[in-house]
Amino acid sequence: MKFSTYLEQIIGVSIYPVVSLLLFVFFFLAVIVWINRIPKKEIEHLENLPLND
Repeated sequence: MKFSTYLEQIIGVSIYPVVSLLLFVFFFLAVIVWINRIPKKEIEHLENLPLND
């Protein structure tokens, strides 16, 4: 039997791809918002870390 045959027998299986997509989108948007809220001074400090010795 094919794997898709097993998935077709599960009731409500069509919701899982939608939930997965929503989780990915919310996580991606949260990371973008978090990155945009970091102060510029902190970003400059992190950029120069490899050069400071």
